[in-house]
Amino acid sequence: MELTVPCPLTGRVVASGLPAARIATTVHIGPYGELGAAHRDVLSWCAARGLVTTGTRWEIYGPHEPEPWTEICYELA
Repeated sequence: MELTVPCPLTGRVVASGLPAARIATTVHIGPYGELGAAHRDVLSWCAARGLVTTGTRWEIYGPHEPEPWTEICYELA
């Protein structure tokens, strides 16, 4: 979630930032327990095209209804 105004950072909430970069991404719709397959698919897609990832990756979580979705992003070298 992007905030448009500052908020207090408490507990497990920490400030972070994403790099300005070229990425490979996919959206997984379904249970979180199946995210591993989606990660492998992105990496396989990259390898098949000769793209190299830097090791920096992140997930963006969407609403849980009607099904949870997760955007998986890998930074490309």
